[in-house]
Amino acid sequence: MYAGGPVEPVAELLAADIVWHVPGSSPIAGEYRGREAVLDYFTTRRRLAGGAMKITKHAELAGTDVLVQLADGSVTSNGEEIAWRTAGVYRVAGGRIAEAWLVPLEAAAFDEAWMRIAASGAQGAT
Repeated sequence: MYAGGPVEPVAELLAADIVWHVPGSSPIAGEYRGREAVLDYFTTRRRLAGGAMKITKHAELAGTDVLVQLADGSVTSNGEEIAWRTAGVYRVAGGRIAEAWLVPLEAAAFDEAWMRIAASGAQGAT
């Protein structure tokens, strides 16, 4: 979806009253409540990244009502790769994601990455 694919399959995974937490002070930081607000957050990230965000999942640990994923993200803007590392912690209820916490492994680097992405408008994104 972040690379430009359809949003609908992702929407089906989200509970109607989902809460998505993004810490920090970057342009994407905040608490998003409800499926539409979370989908708006996703499309904002995609727009800021010029439709060219890459997410590489490294590991996953799942229980009956929780999922943790370690992943790297990156955007290439003006020939430069802007990258970050996160852990995503997801609470699952009724087979859908009910709450999510995006946990940057280096908070300051995550904020700076998204500030640079937003400032560049991912011009020249590939």
